[in-house]
Amino acid sequence: MRLVLTTWNINSVRLRIDLVAKLIKQVRPDVLCLQETKCIDDAFPLKRFKRLGYEHIALNGQKGYHGVAVISKWPFEDTNVRTFCDKVDSRHISVAFGEKAQLTQPLVLHNFYVPAGGDIPDPALNPKFEHKLQFLDEMKACEPLHPRGGDRHILVGDLNVAPYENDVWSHKQLLKVVSHTPIECEKLLAAQTEGEWVDVARERIAMSEKVYTWWSYRAADWTVGNRGRRLDHIWVSRALKDGVSDFSILRDARSWERPSDHVPVTVTLDV
Repeated sequence: MRLVLTTWNINSVRLRIDLVAKLIKQVRPDVLCLQETKCIDDAFPLKRFKRLGYEHIALNGQKGYHGVAVISKWPFEDTNVRTFCDKVDSRHISVAFGEKAQLTQPLVLHNFYVPAGGDIPDPALNPKFEHKLQFLDEMKACEPLHPRGGDRHILVGDLNVAPYENDVWSHKQLLKVVSHTPIECEKLLAAQTEGEWVDVARERIAMSEKVYTWWSYRAADWTVGNRGRRLDHIWVSRALKDGVSDFSILRDARSWERPSDHVPVTVTLDV
């Protein structure tokens, strides 16, 4: 069965619900993972998504901050929320697909919003950065994030780290900027390696090519200089690697009216 899966940090789902609808009509994902939804579960625009054809919705939200959601045409077998760093701050949700979705083998999907980490890349001076590093360490240590053998798992989200040199507009200039510091890159890649995950973007796009999914609001015109970073990721377990048939980043979404600073990332794979 073919799965079209999109991940997007929407930066307020209620504010940008029309942009989500535009994305859905353009990409037509079977499953949409959102981060930074910024609303409590009771305020989530369920009716709008159901009108768009998505009957199955798993939420982990909070008022005004963070929040993750999985919006799906496929029914869930199970949903789960994990907490990290002893904080109840709505940064993870996972769903399982199986017989209800007419799959012959189980499929587990994790949706993450990793802490941004503030502006100062020193855990002794910046509690937000300390939290981020601890969060990445806990991702590495979390056994359910370690698919083995034939496990069919997918991990997506705004992981808030651009781990490789060409995941940022200037490796040298961003080495001391949060999201591309060596310690963050090390910890994210350690979590990826521990779980034996495959980074779909870098599996399909040469390391020599620049790849971005985020452009700061601080630039008056984000296209000038193209100062982006690849903060949004799709990882698959090794059992799913050969099933990936397409991967795309909807760069144009950064120019939509009142856009998120992130753009949607989509993978197509056989499951």
